Amino acid sequence: MGLDQSVKPHERLAAHLDGGMQEVNTLIRERMASKHAPRIPEVTAHLVEAGGKRLRPMLVLAAADLCGYQGPWHIHLAATVEFIHTATLLHDDVVDESAQRRGKPTANLLWDNQSSVLVGDYLFARAFQLMVEPGNLRVLSILSNAAATIAEGEVLQLSAAQDLKTDESVYLQVVRGKTAALFSAATEAGGEISGADAAQVKALFDYGDALGIAFQIVDDLLDYWGDAGTTGKNIGDDFRERKLTLPVIKAVAKADPEERAFWQRTIEKGKQADGDLEEALRLLRKHDVLEATRKEALSWSNKAKSALETLPNHLVRDMLSDLADYVVARVS
Repeated sequence: MGLDQSVKPHERLAAHLDGGMQEVNTLIRERMASKHAPRIPEVTAHLVEAGGKRLRPMLVLAAADLCGYQGPWHIHLAATVEFIHTATLLHDDVVDESAQRRGKPTANLLWDNQSSVLVGDYLFARAFQLMVEPGNLRVLSILSNAAATIAEGEVLQLSAAQDLKTDESVYLQVVRGKTAALFSAATEAGGEISGADAAQVKALFDYGDALGIAFQIVDDLLDYWGDAGTTGKNIGDDFRERKLTLPVIKAVAKADPEERAFWQRTIEKGKQADGDLEEALRLLRKHDVLEATRKEALSWSNKAKSALETLPNHLVRDMLSDLADYVVARVS
């Protein structure tokens, strides 16, 4: 293809979609304004300008480009997706009592929890205003359903995250809610607004769904296998926050009674002591669950690439395939 392989796939995609993404960013700035409540753009700008990859809105534009869309509405849908994502981040940081995101203090730390929650609500409302404007009922259904699925996934996580009875099927349901729902809505909406046929729209949904699941599994794996300098996360943050992610779920499934008692004390009861993280890492290595988790992420990445095979032969299709590889390359 003659592409510079030293440039990361999401950067190549961003360069290809640069004109559209500039329009998306302009629309985001316009719509996050508030005549009466200046705190809204202050809080929103803090997060929106914090240097995220803008992967979700890019997926809308990529799907529309792949399907040959020539109209203006993919810009609105991309901005919608970014507003939903930003709203969920504001709410998540309050729920998780987070102090840092993307290397910067969180909005709830700089302002307060009330501001984060209410500005998140405002962005959800803005997202719904944006998604109505194209006048496409099917697109409206896709994006509004995704917003409900995200909220449902977050609530499910509250009850499942510290319960050792949580199995891999529940974990997958949580991941589909909190992460994959917006990836798949982005790609599906991009195809739908383009007038693509049902099989192509389904393929785009399947790609986004599998990509989002792989993305979240890798994120959870890096909490035990990563390098803080590379990932921006401290090793063991999920353990300290008592989050029952896939590596621990796999370890609990293989645990003997003594090991299960360890997980009950540290995850369910939250009674953690010095050396517990090291013991958790030892148990994960003992049962080889980090490698099993890595293989699961690779399997979802391959599912994402397979979904693309029925779509038109296009430069963007190759970039999306490379993106699926890149998501898991951090643990390959």
